[in-house]
Amino acid sequence: MVKYYGVNSPNDMKNIFPNNSRVDRPVVPVQTNFVSQGAGAPVILVHGLAASLHDWDMHLPELAAHGCAGYAADLLGHGESAKPGSLAHYTSDSVFEHLGEWIDGLELDEPAILVGHSLGGYLSLQYALRYPDRVRALVLVNPFYTLSQLPLALRYFLRRPLLNTSLIEHTPYWLFRVIIDVSSLQFGHSKDKLHNLPLGVRVQTALDYKRAAPGIYNIPRTFHDLTADLPRITQPALVIWGARDQTINPKTFPLLVEKLPHARAEVMPVCGHMPHQCHTREFNKKVFEFLNSLEAKI
Repeated sequence: MVKYYGVNSPNDMKNIFPNNSRVDRPVVPVQTNFVSQGAGAPVILVHGLAASLHDWDMHLPELAAHGCAGYAADLLGHGESAKPGSLAHYTSDSVFEHLGEWIDGLELDEPAILVGHSLGGYLSLQYALRYPDRVRALVLVNPFYTLSQLPLALRYFLRRPLLNTSLIEHTPYWLFRVIIDVSSLQFGHSKDKLHNLPLGVRVQTALDYKRAAPGIYNIPRTFHDLTADLPRITQPALVIWGARDQTINPKTFPLLVEKLPHARAEVMPVCGHMPHQCHTREFNKKVFEFLNSLEAKI
């Protein structure tokens, strides 16, 4: 059974962001919408930018079937979690603090396995660096760890903070769908499918983009370069990536594998930025082969 937890009430928001209050350092709200399923070794699933906990709808039942307790949350500004109005709240540090407080609230009695995609991979790496004793292993899916992974045009765009979000706020759902549908076209790389993402995934992805707080697009410009710290992460790690990623340069993932002392690589050739949703069954197989290789009872 999947358990849903919604804790976004107007009264809670009022208590955290009182009217006419002066905040020198942004206060991170604690409201977190999340789901859990199963019992056993804890596995925490962390989605990417502009996504939601629904990224893991096809993975939670598999985790439960393999004797794990799966947890997936909406990050700050995403899905049904808290969406503060000030752009000052949307930094990588604020999102990390929000995630950390949610994990603390789970009161886990053993170190967790963190599965993070893109931004979620960055947050998972950061969590392992900050709290090494709380992390059993890492599964990093097309993970971000340095701005140099991004295209030059995007890096140039990130030099200046996002001040006007009106264009993003008024972008219609259908336009998000068009962008996602076009970006997921196979372009002859598959004989049996036009898109590398199923229809349901494309629909949910567009919904997630539409309901996310526009301020989240300020988060990438506040990333810290984790490259120099990667050798300090000694937990077993599996790095999975889609070879056709157009968001993060796929050539940067082998370097990550080299930097992590106990990492191994798995490439999904026909997938792009979201291999966990492109070929879910193949992805899950790779993940469970890795988990079964750990000494933990899962």
